Amino acid sequence: MNAPIVEAIAQIIREKKIEREVFQDIIQSVFLAMIKKKYGTSDNFDVIFNLDKGDIEIFCERTVVSDEEFEDEVTQIPLSRAQEIDEDLELGEIFAEQVDYNAFGRRLVTSARQNLAQKIKEIEKENLYQEFSARIGEIVSGDIRQINRREIRINVDRTEVTLPKAEQVYNERYRRGETIRVIIKEVNRTTKEPEIIVSRADTSFVHRLFELEVPEIYDNIIEIKDIAREPGDRTKIAVLSNDKRIDPVGACVGMKGVRIQAVVRELNNEKIDVIHWHPDAETFIKRSMAPVTPLMVLLDEENQRATAIVPDDMIQFAIGKKGQNIRLASQLTRFQIEPIKEAEYSAAAELSIDEVDGLSPVIIELLKGAGLATADAVLDAGREKLMEIPGIGEVRADETLTLLESYFEEMDENALNEESDEEPSDDDKEA
Repeated sequence: MNAPIVEAIAQIIREKKIEREVFQDIIQSVFLAMIKKKYGTSDNFDVIFNLDKGDIEIFCERTVVSDEEFEDEVTQIPLSRAQEIDEDLELGEIFAEQVDYNAFGRRLVTSARQNLAQKIKEIEKENLYQEFSARIGEIVSGDIRQINRREIRINVDRTEVTLPKAEQVYNERYRRGETIRVIIKEVNRTTKEPEIIVSRADTSFVHRLFELEVPEIYDNIIEIKDIAREPGDRTKIAVLSNDKRIDPVGACVGMKGVRIQAVVRELNNEKIDVIHWHPDAETFIKRSMAPVTPLMVLLDEENQRATAIVPDDMIQFAIGKKGQNIRLASQLTRFQIEPIKEAEYSAAAELSIDEVDGLSPVIIELLKGAGLATADAVLDAGREKLMEIPGIGEVRADETLTLLESYFEEMDENALNEESDEEPSDDDKEA
């Protein structure tokens, strides 16, 4: 049967990525639906689709009955007519007759063609969804074809993907026709085509770039433990070696910095600190604050807070431009880090309780009488020891500790605000 619809099917087979068995099932279901619409049933019809020839044949199986018993044109054929075609046919036998495609009329054929196109479209959408879902986390290259305020449309492997505003890097400039690299972040089903979301701002983009540039990461010799990133400005990446013979930081930086520079170029000169991860929180916090190494770190693990004491002349680098360095270090370590100058810490440690506003003379005398002459000594003593001092009960102990803690927090906050306004110099280091 050589008809326009068969030619269209042959073209679809060439162009669409649809499995042979699936396509055959579609063809059969479409034509059986057309048959049922015309004859009221499709139970005794067979649709044979020859994929190699691109040909479709429709057969109707009818039971041979006597001329007198003939009642149903769809399921029966009178003996006299059957023997005109094949004289050996007898009553009760099944006669398979090929149905002329033109017998269905233009309206049914058009309907079948539309139905077929719709089913193929649905399979295309599902194939596209499955293909890109399996590629989530993969870096791909594409050409920018459209730019608007909300998003950028990119052509990747003849498929349009979306780079939303939130997934763009704020200081990058994109141009129509430009080729860029992005990472496939998510794929969503919609009433139309699947929505394929890509990103350049996500931390997974940095992760995959390092995998591509550092074979030891791809081979799981070096493990990326965590990444903290402010896209376009700075990234801190914590790495760990599963082989004691390999330095994870050195492997990521590469000979003369060749590996990390390849990542930096792709990120348009975004600064990258590669940090050797450590299971000890204090050690890890010290490393995370690069380019500054704190003199001491005081941990409050219960509240996931840490105080980092740094040299007076390095406080601006510890905080970073607009607080960026300390924010990234806090994200990376999962501790809220508060940096303070060494001089301020020393002064606080030596702060006499006489200098603390809010403490009553009675409490001051009781504390001094117990040998607790400094604010730091009172805090170190803790609630239980304060309650043991005659005249200081549970309420006074709690009030005293709360007052001193608030006093130190206010001192730290004031110092942090003052230093945050200072701009780091160009000597700010990059790993």
